[in-house]
Amino acid sequence: MLTPNNINGNLRRASYAVRGKIVERANQLEKEGRKIIYCNIGNPQALKQKPLTFPRQVLSLLEYPELLERPETEKIYPRDVIERVRFILKKAPVGLGAYTHSLGFQFVREAVAEFISRRDGIPADPANIALTDGASKGVQAAMTMLSNKREDGFMIPIPQYPLYSATIALYGSNLISYYLDEKAGWQLNEKELAASFEKSAARGINPVAIVVINPGNPTGAVLARENIEMVIRFAKKHNLTVLADEVYQENIYNPERKFISFAKVLYEMKEKDVTLFSFHSVSKGFLGECGHRGGYVEVRNLPPDSFAELLKLQSIGLCANSVGQIMTYLMVDPPKEGDESYPLYRREREAILSDLKAKARMLSDGINAVSGMHAGVPQGAMYSFVRFEVPDDRNTSAMSEEELGLYSRCRDNEYCLKLLEETGICVVPGSGFGQQPNTLHFRTTFLPPKDEIKSLVDRIGAFHKKYTESKKRS
Repeated sequence: MLTPNNINGNLRRASYAVRGKIVERANQLEKEGRKIIYCNIGNPQALKQKPLTFPRQVLSLLEYPELLERPETEKIYPRDVIERVRFILKKAPVGLGAYTHSLGFQFVREAVAEFISRRDGIPADPANIALTDGASKGVQAAMTMLSNKREDGFMIPIPQYPLYSATIALYGSNLISYYLDEKAGWQLNEKELAASFEKSAARGINPVAIVVINPGNPTGAVLARENIEMVIRFAKKHNLTVLADEVYQENIYNPERKFISFAKVLYEMKEKDVTLFSFHSVSKGFLGECGHRGGYVEVRNLPPDSFAELLKLQSIGLCANSVGQIMTYLMVDPPKEGDESYPLYRREREAILSDLKAKARMLSDGINAVSGMHAGVPQGAMYSFVRFEVPDDRNTSAMSEEELGLYSRCRDNEYCLKLLEETGICVVPGSGFGQQPNTLHFRTTFLPPKDEIKSLVDRIGAFHKKYTESKKRS
């Protein structure tokens, strides 16, 4: 019989806080009739964001192309939607129910390359692009290729998105933490990178790659070009591959910041010695099509014989799901000005992004008005990494760094569990993403509707005051 004792030990050691024990408790409370606001995961449509009309119209006809032959279809669907569907069916005449090429539909990969060229003003080659089931599968593919020896390790930002720590554990590799600078708006610090690298090397760990999340999850930070250049120089100096998680590139709320891709900076630095994997997804941005599991990975400075191994890896899984591939195509090649669908598409896109920007500010302002809580205004992404302070239960002055980490984990888990049970608000403890020793955080999305955001902030504030007072008394 399969028991925890003979299940793969790497799987047992892996954890994914975004859907951890607190979320399990939230599910249980919901079954008992409690109303739960799930702020634990970036799942826009689950929090009442409406799907965009254009991609859903295209998919509906692709899934049932017989509708194209009915005269009433032209009265229901815009002309450019019908034309787009006929174009896709010409490129994929067997429809969406068959396997595709292991790297994905060729015409979609060409569209992704054109999107990158248009976005960055640089050349992009569809031969270096693979379509994936969301960005997560692209990340796992890259990490599979890079996990060669037991002593290999990945430099991961702290706080991080737990996909990375979980995948490292699954593959039996080593996690090399580098702390983001909270006081500097969660930017990267070269001295911190160097110290992290040297510390891992002293432990016999061989760093093979550095992960950068831009815009940041869970921090909401948008990296400056100087930060990106520094990372590329650091990667070259230490012979590291760069994994650039760029799935929130459409979610920029600070007019003084703009998204700059690693591919653009790498190209403009004329850097040929640093391998780059860049990831994008249909789950985020303004699409929010998480369930369709679409995305891509673009690779630069990877020799053809090494890319052949990526092709082999994709072949083992046959291909990414075809509907997700089409959703990726519709993300990178949306309606254009002059198309019948364009005015509605533009209104829907701008409404979603402006709403997210407003809610980011509402959340930040509300949290910062609470004594003992702090949240910088998110510059991008969909999250705030909220710092909070509560009285210590124990004397921490004599604790080691490891003991402080365990103590913080107990404290933020207790806080978030009580927050859930008393308010119905489900957030993720900061220890699930990583945090500086002896600090406390939680990650929350700002995806719920505006009226719920206001209620959410009010309830968090009231809870924090009550919780802090109870700790003082005890």
